[in-house]
Amino acid sequence: MKNVPEMISTKDSAYIKDMFNWNFIAFKKLDFYLNYIEDKEISQLTNKIANMHFENCSTLIKLLMESEDK
Repeated sequence: MKNVPEMISTKDSAYIKDMFNWNFIAFKKLDFYLNYIEDKEISQLTNKIANMHFENCSTLIKLLMESEDK
């Protein structure tokens, strides 16, 4: 489903918050590990994955904020 329903249920909201937490933890771990990676290629890939998780967090926050406005 690509379209967000007009109203997000409490259960859906809780699951979205869980998804945010999973992505945020992954982002924080990858960000931490970036300080210790010496290989340039691995560092670039790790940074790319960290950015993906950060973008997921941003999308989930936006989704939750939009559902509160409705």
